[in-house]
Amino acid sequence: MHLLVFSALLSAQSAPATSPPLRVGIAGLVHTHVHWILGREERGDIQIVGIAEPNRELAERYSSQHGFSMDIVYDSVEEMLEATRPEAVTAFNTIYGHLEVAEQCAPRGIHVMVEKPLAVNLDHARRMADLAEEHGILLLTNYETTWYGSNHAAKAMADEGKIGPLRKIVVHDGHPGPKEIGVNEEFLEWLTDPALNGGGALTDFGCYGANLATWLMDGQRPLSVTCVTQQIKPDIYPRVDDEATIILTYPKTQAIIQASWNWPYNRKDIEIYGTTGYIINRDRENMDILFDEAEGPFNQQAAPLDGAFYDPFAFLAAAVRTRGVNLSYGLSSLENNLIVMEILDAAKRSAERGVTIHLKE
Repeated sequence: MHLLVFSALLSAQSAPATSPPLRVGIAGLVHTHVHWILGREERGDIQIVGIAEPNRELAERYSSQHGFSMDIVYDSVEEMLEATRPEAVTAFNTIYGHLEVAEQCAPRGIHVMVEKPLAVNLDHARRMADLAEEHGILLLTNYETTWYGSNHAAKAMADEGKIGPLRKIVVHDGHPGPKEIGVNEEFLEWLTDPALNGGGALTDFGCYGANLATWLMDGQRPLSVTCVTQQIKPDIYPRVDDEATIILTYPKTQAIIQASWNWPYNRKDIEIYGTTGYIINRDRENMDILFDEAEGPFNQQAAPLDGAFYDPFAFLAAAVRTRGVNLSYGLSSLENNLIVMEILDAAKRSAERGVTIHLKE
């Protein structure tokens, strides 16, 4: 199985400039993160060769906005794959639909990158992993926070022992709510459907914290998962939670993940505490740091990620082109995201039963 760690690829040589662009297909347009790839500046590293989207009105709307031809839009993933033969597919459909993308792509040897989380539930995730293993494809998961320079700077500092052994990780993710921030109808419809999204804020934003905590803990699985969810706005979100707090315990560390559709502002920030100091990332750049209490805290701006690895699509192209790199437990990796799915599965069970879930070895 091909494994992926972001930091390993950062140090790897990118594909030669003469390499042709990676031929990429897009599965679905109903996840509005798709604007990231559709509106991306031309860099010569990827080429969008096909789009699978049965909603013609939505496809035409985005075609007008971004300028792609409707000639490359197909009604199904299978039809798009047969007509365009991409080397990799990026999934911007419902989370429930990720399994189908893997089922269609893996037997054809086509690599897959899905938007977070990996799958709608742990069963789907394991079936997707089996397909990736059997057919030798990359199966990657994309998170916005993977591309924050501050997170990579913090990981490097923690690994160097700048704040001592980790004791507590606190992750805040979310916004005032998908309807409140005005997501489009096609996105809102499935995002608030427990069958298609796997849950509400717990799934939508809990996965970020689980992904980062697993990375910071070097791939450790937590000993236990405790979760409390609420429906603070049942009139708006009657079928899913809009508030979730997840507590992960490790032998000497605790991670607290606060996922919410009730924050008064958009946020994706993290606090990392060791025995001697802390790192607080306010956003992708701004960091508050304490290495030694006697010396006091200081502020730092993290450098943005650049080169071949500044966004998920450059990363995807580089990952496909550098298959010989030994890769493990990075933010995009299958191993990390299978643990994320274990955490989310346990969190749902914990919230439903009102108990702590102890993960088995």
